Amino acid sequence: MKKNTKILLSVLALLVAVGALAGVYLALRPGTQAGAKAVVVTVAAGEKSDEHTLHTDAEYLGQALLDAGLVKGEDGPYGLYITEAGGVPADSAKQQWWCLTKGGEPVSTGVDTTPIADGDRFELTLTTGY
Repeated sequence: MKKNTKILLSVLALLVAVGALAGVYLALRPGTQAGAKAVVVTVAAGEKSDEHTLHTDAEYLGQALLDAGLVKGEDGPYGLYITEAGGVPADSAKQQWWCLTKGGEPVSTGVDTTPIADGDRFELTLTTGY
């Protein structure tokens, strides 16, 4: 009987911990902005740099980029993995990849989970080396 009580208490404690973590995540996750917005995305590859203004109702950057036809990519374990931006493909043989920044600062979310607001400025920079 005591063994079953310990197991039950352990499961209950685990459920409470998972619930608390879920609550913290929901409270601290970046919010989204519904409705029309304009977002500026600079695509930089070597000497070439182009600025694109996206007019979108999307709440996340990945969908806005795809809707505008600015990027191509594939689904990866962390969401959209950008393989081409602004018509410039990343060459995996050269260990090239597209780095996402916002206002020059690293973004801690994937492109699919990066919320956007009117007036945001992002950069996609072709980077070499993993």
